[in-house]
Amino acid sequence: MSKKKMETGLLHMGKYIFTLFLISSLLLGCNDNAKITEAVNKIDLNLEISRFDQEFAKAEPSDLPLLKKTYPYLFPAQYSDSVWVAKLKDTIQIELLEEVDHEFSNFEQEEADLELLFKHIKYYFPRFNIPKIVTVTSDVDYENRVILTDSLLLLGLDNYLGPGHMFYERISNYISAGMDKKYLVSDVASAFAKRVVPRPDDRTFLAQVVHYGKELYVKDRLIPFLSEAQRIGYSQEELDWAHLNEEPMWRYFIERELLYATDNKLGLRFLDPAPFSKFGLELDNESPGRIGRYLGWQIVRAFMERNEVSLQQMLGLPAEEIFKKSNYKPKK
Repeated sequence: MSKKKMETGLLHMGKYIFTLFLISSLLLGCNDNAKITEAVNKIDLNLEISRFDQEFAKAEPSDLPLLKKTYPYLFPAQYSDSVWVAKLKDTIQIELLEEVDHEFSNFEQEEADLELLFKHIKYYFPRFNIPKIVTVTSDVDYENRVILTDSLLLLGLDNYLGPGHMFYERISNYISAGMDKKYLVSDVASAFAKRVVPRPDDRTFLAQVVHYGKELYVKDRLIPFLSEAQRIGYSQEELDWAHLNEEPMWRYFIERELLYATDNKLGLRFLDPAPFSKFGLELDNESPGRIGRYLGWQIVRAFMERNEVSLQQMLGLPAEEIFKKSNYKPKK
């Protein structure tokens, strides 16, 4: 056999072995996912959901003592009963409650998804106590649409009436786009992720990027039944744009040596909620906001694919180690 034929044969064999390895890895991943799904489904969970919004909408002033006794945390002591009586009769409040009831008269799908979310939380974080869930209205306080404590989860349903709702006319489009009920369970997963992902010790842009990447990876594990777009809070078009432009965006950060910079403005440009990310290029208006979080997500995903560590172990690792061991390289 000639040397050339031998080299060709070895090349084909190498490709064959690599293909077998790839197929084997995919099959192992599928098997792992199937085992997790089976284990999650077996978790016995008693999810308690109270529709305070509906109870308050139907209440009369005479019902206030019972409501206050049942939900003391919703009635601050410094407010007299006259405040709540006035709220019961307020036309704007009545309209708000009617709109919420119209959108969420049937809460079955949200309840099923919340139950599945908390089963995943219980699987990965068995010490976590499942909170009581109470649905409320919040006067469209979208910055506090989800409040999660050790024992209580408050859901402001008036923040999920749909981006074109009349109550959101004065809210910027990039914010109201996320005020849709398809993001409700994802927002709850985000609230939990913030509790388990430690804040970074250093101020580098990389540390911030990986921090948000950890949060999104936690959501990968907790809500695999929702789309990637729902997990990050993008429309599908925004997510597609991020996929298509991942390589040039990453090159932008590398060429300008931004990863280890400590300029606070980088967070405003690439991590904070905004109508678009600010590269200072023509593509800015096409880009979704928070694009640095998307890139951090891909870095953490790459790390977890290449390293045998548990979810909890990964959460405690510094950004520098995750980045180096991820060997992250976006496809061209």
